[in-house]
Formats: sequence, C-alpha cells, structure tokens
Amino acid sequence: MKKYDVYGVGNAIVDIITEVEYDFFEKNQVEKGVMTLVDEKRQQHLMKAINMEKSKLSGGGSAGNTVTAINQFGGKSFYSCLVAKDELGKFFLDDLKKNAVATNRSYESCPEGESGRCLVMTSPDAQRTMNTFLGVSSFLAPEHLDEEAIKQSEYIYLEGYLVASPKGLEAMKEAKKIAERNKVLVALTFSDPSMVKYFPTQMQEIVGASVDLLFCNDEEAMIYTGTNSVTEAREKLKDVAKRFVITLGSNGALIFDGDTFINIEPYKVLAVDTNGAGDMFAGAFMYAITNGHSFVEAGKLASLASSKVVAQWGPRLSTDQVLKVKAELV
Repeated sequence: MKKYDVYGVGNAIVDIITEVEYDFFEKNQVEKGVMTLVDEKRQQHLMKAINMEKSKLSGGGSAGNTVTAINQFGGKSFYSCLVAKDELGKFFLDDLKKNAVATNRSYESCPEGESGRCLVMTSPDAQRTMNTFLGVSSFLAPEHLDEEAIKQSEYIYLEGYLVASPKGLEAMKEAKKIAERNKVLVALTFSDPSMVKYFPTQMQEIVGASVDLLFCNDEEAMIYTGTNSVTEAREKLKDVAKRFVITLGSNGALIFDGDTFINIEPYKVLAVDTNGAGDMFAGAFMYAITNGHSFVEAGKLASLASSKVVAQWGPRLSTDQVLKVKAELV
C-alpha cells in the first residue's frame, strides 16, 4: 500500500477573492472569464481598483485546491510547490499543515521574494476571472520535487498552469519521468482554456504519448483536439489519455473509464462563484478512485462536491461540508 494517494505538483498561490461588476473588466482592460498571468505592477494596479476590505484570503492554486480536497475527504496527499519567506508564504504553508497535506517545503527554507497571489474577480454571472502574479512560484523547478514521495504515491497530479513557466514545465516532465519509471500513474489537469490556447506546444510536450487520467472542461477539450463539439473531442482524447473526465458545467460531466463513457448528472444549484469547481471535482474524484470506489461513484461524489463549491464564495469547502457531502452518498 502506498503512503500517499496523490502527489501534486503545482503553483502555490494565495487567492484574493472579490466581487466586481460587469463594467469593471472594460474599465480596467481585463479579459473576462479566463486566467491571465500579470506582473506585480499590473496586479498592484488592479488591487487598488477593487474593494480590498470586502475581499478575503484563501489558500489556492489549482493543484493546491485539489490535494487539499483529497485530504478533507479522508485521503493522503503530498504537495510540491514554492513560496517565499513572506506573510503570504506562511499563510499558504500553514493552510497545507491545517489540512494535513504533506510537503517538502518549510518556512525556514523558503527563498526571499514575493509569494504567488491570484486576484479572483467574480462577476454577477458567477463566472470567475483570475489575474495571477506567480512571484517565486514561477521558479518551481525539478530540484523542488521529492522523488521518494513520488515513488510512494499511487498517482501524481500535474497542474496545467505550470506549462506557462519554462522551469515549471521541466518540473512536470521530470515528475512524469519519475512516475513512469516507478509505475506511478500520471494525472493531468489542463487547468484553464488559456493554457491550452496559448501554450499548445508545451501542453503537448507534457501529455506526450499519453497520460493515465486527464481532467478538462468542454472548452479545453475542444481547443486541445481542434474540434467543434464534445462528441468529436471525446473521441480524439482517447488518443492522448487512457481515461479522462470532461466537466460540462451545469450539465454535469462525461467520464471515459478506459472502456465506456459514463454520463454524470449535475446537481442543480444556484451558482454564485465557479472558482475552484474543477479543482474540487478532481480532488473528490481522485480521492474516490484511490480509496476503493468505481468511476461512477467517483463521478457522483465529485459532481455533488463541486456543486457545493459553486453555490458559495471561494474555491474550497470546510471539512464539515465535505463530511456532509460524503454522508449524502453513503
């Protein structure tokens, strides 16, 4: 039996979550509905434009949210990331510790500089727009991996956002090599349509011949495969992933378990914030498949958990909320 269910590799980001009106995007020249990487000067400008007093901080990062969810459901995860020796870095590491996520980072060993942060702007249609300043997280590199922890994991989980950083891409490739040498399964999330659209070559490099499990939404699936429908995309994804999950927003999800397609029904809720829904889906799903559940059961759990996330502000559920989700499906 492996020590960890999932070994995550991703950015260490502290989310600054705020609400904005529709005209905010045009006024501040922000591309709505996607994640955009920005420099520190640009982000400082946007932070002055929002209402910081009504904003809140949360541990974040795509894979960071996912490994935290795995642990909240009762799994065991490890996270390789990079933060600075600053207030936000301490906040992020304390958050991992609070959720019992193992890591090879300690505050004392962190470099000087600025930790990564993401301004998450939620509009009245519940769509999230993210402007991210990576800070020292952009220097995440192969030397920040823990080879022994990878060997002791059932899956590695790679965050697609890392393809935007040359060093991050190297770290993903190295983690995948270590995993494949040691018969550890490889899971990948595309993370955001912008990563597939603007970094297609890098994304193809990390997919390689194939991955064992791919997470994406319908838009990402169509962009990556160059198709115009989910029906076409799902057939082409068979060539690059042994198993995959395509989330469909309010229409649920489509799962390919290696043999058949499984339709996962949505749980109808009033969405107020879609930030973190995909991360939660992946976390609940990976917890389930690494703890004795079928892909059908995993899909139902993930669908329910992600529906709870979009019905509230912020990308994560409390431990009590997670326990209630599990209880609903027992």
